Amino acid sequence: MHKLYCIGEALIDFTPCGEGVYRRNAGGAPANVAVCAAKLGAQSAMITKLGKDLFGDYLVKTLEECGVDIKYVLRTDKADTALAFIGTDGSGEPRFAFYRNPSADMLLEEEDVEGIPFEKGDILHFGSVDLVDYPVRKAHLAAIRRAKAAGAAISFDPNLRFNLWKNKEELISAVNAFVPLSDIIKVNERELYAISGTDDEEAAVKYMFRGDVKLLFVTRGDRGASVYTLEGATYSCPAVKCDLADATGAGDGFTGAVLYKLLESGITRGKLSEPGEEIKEYIAFGNAVASHVASRIGAIPAMPSLKEICK
Repeated sequence: MHKLYCIGEALIDFTPCGEGVYRRNAGGAPANVAVCAAKLGAQSAMITKLGKDLFGDYLVKTLEECGVDIKYVLRTDKADTALAFIGTDGSGEPRFAFYRNPSADMLLEEEDVEGIPFEKGDILHFGSVDLVDYPVRKAHLAAIRRAKAAGAAISFDPNLRFNLWKNKEELISAVNAFVPLSDIIKVNERELYAISGTDDEEAAVKYMFRGDVKLLFVTRGDRGASVYTLEGATYSCPAVKCDLADATGAGDGFTGAVLYKLLESGITRGKLSEPGEEIKEYIAFGNAVASHVASRIGAIPAMPSLKEICK
């Protein structure tokens, strides 16, 4: 099996577990995806920068214990490790308050990604949190260039966090600059409409297929998920029901599971536009993993092993 590389933020989630009481968990969307894939059985690596602090120590230890390659996890004394406090809205969806001004991950630089040995068949995955106007944005562009040159596929989950940006327009502009650079896009319904600027699903899906985009996954919460292919095929699967405990990381669980399946299949970047009907099985698997994560507290602590999903 080829390797999944995840670039971007690794941080500490503080999850509520009582009135005024929070539990420390390792998190950050790219880190969640890296751990999910590793626990399912894929080779995965994290590309990030952490502070030389206790939180950074904890993240390194957690990633390593979960089977993630930490060779490209760098440390700095110029900023602290990012923190996020999590609450929920009335629907149970997580809401985040971030502490990063800047945080260590934002200081990842172009030269920090120069030695990464991407290969054909690998996947490089990223989100939008670290597309801010800091060195880390250029590091993302450099990693994407290197990965593409080697024949690796590019995966993007915009994972919109509007409170990290000066305004909504700035975030949407940044996301739209990176969409055409990606082979695989994963969004939820609200993100699909926000990025495309339309609430017409057919028009929104068509809008997303720009540049290199070959596969578009759309998650719909308790209504399951769909995948759209460059060749015009659409496949959908219902959600796997669960007792919701904490939705944090469920979307990352879906993404990690689907990327694991793509790696397992041996599909290369050039074949992503015609993945075959087995892609429907990948969505079903992603839904099962997302359900497992949502039924437990925390993101990384909730990521399942393959045995837990296939029992």
